[in-house]
Amino acid sequence: MTDLHSAAHAAALDAADPLPSLRDQFLVPRHGGAEQAYFVGNSLGLQPRGARAHVEEVLDKWATEAVEGHFTGQAQWMPYHELVREPLARLVGAQPQEVVAMNSLTANLHLMMVSFYRPTRERPAILIEAGSFPSDRYAVASQIAFHGFDPATDLIELEPDRPGGLISMERIERAIAEHGPRLALVLWPGVQYRTGQAFDLAEIARLAHAQGALCGFDLAHGVGNLDLRLHDSGADFAVWCHYKYVNAGPGAVAGCFVHQRHADTDRPRFAGWWGHQAATRFRMGPEFVPTVGAEGWQLSNPPILGLAPLRASLALFDRVGMAALRDKSRRLTGYLEALIRTRLQQTLDIVTPADPAQRGCQLSLRVIGGRGLVGREAGRALFDHLAAHGVLGDWREPDVIRISPAPLYNTHADVQRFAATVEAWVHPA
Repeated sequence: MTDLHSAAHAAALDAADPLPSLRDQFLVPRHGGAEQAYFVGNSLGLQPRGARAHVEEVLDKWATEAVEGHFTGQAQWMPYHELVREPLARLVGAQPQEVVAMNSLTANLHLMMVSFYRPTRERPAILIEAGSFPSDRYAVASQIAFHGFDPATDLIELEPDRPGGLISMERIERAIAEHGPRLALVLWPGVQYRTGQAFDLAEIARLAHAQGALCGFDLAHGVGNLDLRLHDSGADFAVWCHYKYVNAGPGAVAGCFVHQRHADTDRPRFAGWWGHQAATRFRMGPEFVPTVGAEGWQLSNPPILGLAPLRASLALFDRVGMAALRDKSRRLTGYLEALIRTRLQQTLDIVTPADPAQRGCQLSLRVIGGRGLVGREAGRALFDHLAAHGVLGDWREPDVIRISPAPLYNTHADVQRFAATVEAWVHPA
């Protein structure tokens, strides 16, 4: 029988994979003359080879046409954001009218809470998970305080009830029911950034709505990772970034979803020129008339150079589709899990759920021990060893190594290399 841990077995898995890797469509950093085993797509995705051409197209247009570039050619700048609208809708399972690429994630979260967090004395509370990404907590606490309420009592942080910091759906259901009469908003992650746990968005939205609360999602670790169905989920809104699994570059323009039922809403919002309906925008009138749909939340004209790389990445997602990528993700992450559980179970503890429906491609790992070290000390030592050997993961305090085989460019060979490098640390020659 072929050794599960052998390079030959990993190569055979790659050769037989029904979705061949698109690794050659990306620029992979090198280490010691060879490509890295890069598992940090959950922090910054690799550069698509096509990104440079889109950026240079904008630069060339600027150089030769200047302001006229807004109005000429297929990629004219005035409607440039529309070039990503339909592929973005396909990526997140939404209607084109429900999505827009704009701003940054936290800016979009604030804009959404202006419209969808409307607290009253009876309903001032927001429910989030304990240990949420700091920017989310900062934004939520500041919105509660801005409206004259107290985050100490009106920011409800749901503590984990499962080992490793996981939160069961039963715990979420009980919390929403318990706090329901006070809840204005449930704001939940699609994938929890530290543990890698994925959640049932449709069920959380249903539970929130049943209690009279609105529901939004931070999908920073979900978009380009999970096969999302945002429209069908019933979520009121969602926000995300594009620099992780969507590979649009550092600080890339973010994304936003507003459900179709709010498309022509009279909810309060912070208005800006680019959110005004396109047909009358240049009449420069004093009254704001919002574009119907998510685009009505835009503030300023989009950063064309920032949107250009997103076009290249979305073309790759369209080429294969999220369903096929999700299937491959399950194979890669399942192989990673198998390698850990068969020979590394005394070294690594997997925090992320074993159920593939409750995770994306990320496995969050805690180092149990090795080389006489324990806990955080062992974790940092292994993390540094991996990096020194061209295997790049991601460290999150206090003691978690995140390894994320992205199906667009990672391979079974990468995963085998990770496991072999861990074994070499545990049992040095």
